[in-house]
Amino acid sequence: MENKSTRRSFLRNSISLVAGTMVLPHIIPSSAMGMNGMVPPSDRIVMGSIGVGSQGVSNMRGFLKFKEVQFVSMCDLDSNNLEKASAMVNKFYNNSDCRKHKDYREFLEKEKLDAVCISVPDHWHSIAYVAAANKKIDIYGEKPLARSIGEGQQIVKAVQKNKIIWQTGSWQRSVANFHKGAELVFNGRIGKVDRVEVGLPNAAKLVGMPAIKDVPAGLDWDFWLGSAPKVPYRGVCHWNWRWILDYSGGQLTDWAGHHIDIAHWGLGLDRTGPIEVSGEGVYPGSGELYNVPMEFDFNCKYKSGVEIRVANSARLPHGMGVTWYGENGWIHVDRGDKISASKPELISEELGANKKALYKSNDHIANFLECIRTRKETITPVEVAHRSISVGLLGEIAMTTKQKIQWDPEKEKIINNSEASKMLMREFRSPWKIPNI
Repeated sequence: MENKSTRRSFLRNSISLVAGTMVLPHIIPSSAMGMNGMVPPSDRIVMGSIGVGSQGVSNMRGFLKFKEVQFVSMCDLDSNNLEKASAMVNKFYNNSDCRKHKDYREFLEKEKLDAVCISVPDHWHSIAYVAAANKKIDIYGEKPLARSIGEGQQIVKAVQKNKIIWQTGSWQRSVANFHKGAELVFNGRIGKVDRVEVGLPNAAKLVGMPAIKDVPAGLDWDFWLGSAPKVPYRGVCHWNWRWILDYSGGQLTDWAGHHIDIAHWGLGLDRTGPIEVSGEGVYPGSGELYNVPMEFDFNCKYKSGVEIRVANSARLPHGMGVTWYGENGWIHVDRGDKISASKPELISEELGANKKALYKSNDHIANFLECIRTRKETITPVEVAHRSISVGLLGEIAMTTKQKIQWDPEKEKIINNSEASKMLMREFRSPWKIPNI
């Protein structure tokens, strides 16, 4: 936190000194008071972005809505993304000041930031997140937290050791219907919960082996591959990498950080994990580039006795979203402000003054910015993000090995299974590695 506190303390002290020793000029330039003359420099949150493709730009637009945020720089290894995104920021501020970097290491070394938004492919998360955490910069990071459980453990360690504020892009926690559903369950509205169904999207229908193509001008393909195996360019970057196991786990890992997160929240289990995971997946045949599971269905048993079933939505009666089943009925939540129950009164009646309130946020980005100022934990802190995606990754291991996985949620280790244990960490292509913490 040294870079943040030193900069802000210096600015505040400087302003106080000037005010106490001399007459302030009648006209103060807007650059001294902040954007549009509204926010003084000492209260600005100076930000940059690593990764400014579709999700990165979407996140950046969200941050630019807040007058206390000042975007000053960005980084992307595709110059086309970099030019478009920087032009957007320059237009917003009506200047040409936004600095551009291709290499995240140069970006982190040269830029003096309070916070960074990181929106890169899953296989890049651990390297980028740990590198930024080591610079003691507060991070808004995309879900899933990591491509493997071992990488997630390293990210958690880096965030905690460097005492930075972390917010995961699992924004459903900041949406009213998800909060209400989880809070009702957490307060026992449906009694003791014995099972939960988590429905994730059905797989994208992509088959075959696309032809090798020339790398587009402006894209550093080898850099994009990073720690993943070296392969020829087939046009997959910026979106369809999601359906290739070297970079992601498909709809399972793309969405586990959302809906499993909510399932855990309602159960009060968002800082632990299952003790047993088993299930099956339907995978494409050999020779397919897109090799993530086309269908998946696995069951997770917890020490409390509750079981969570995770499957593609076509396999579940309520489809997408989270359904908690208790002794007094069920409650279901999903995107689109959806909340329903086996009986209408389960969601229409108020909990009362004695309810156990869950963390409340009405805006995910605003929550992050507020926590930067207060140094309090965000609504989706790093350990919670790690535990949420760990369930999806354990399901992936169980389906890949076709074995029942015994898991120790306290030590975060697979019990008595050396084959499965090897899958807790990816093999990195040299020279890439997670930075030392």
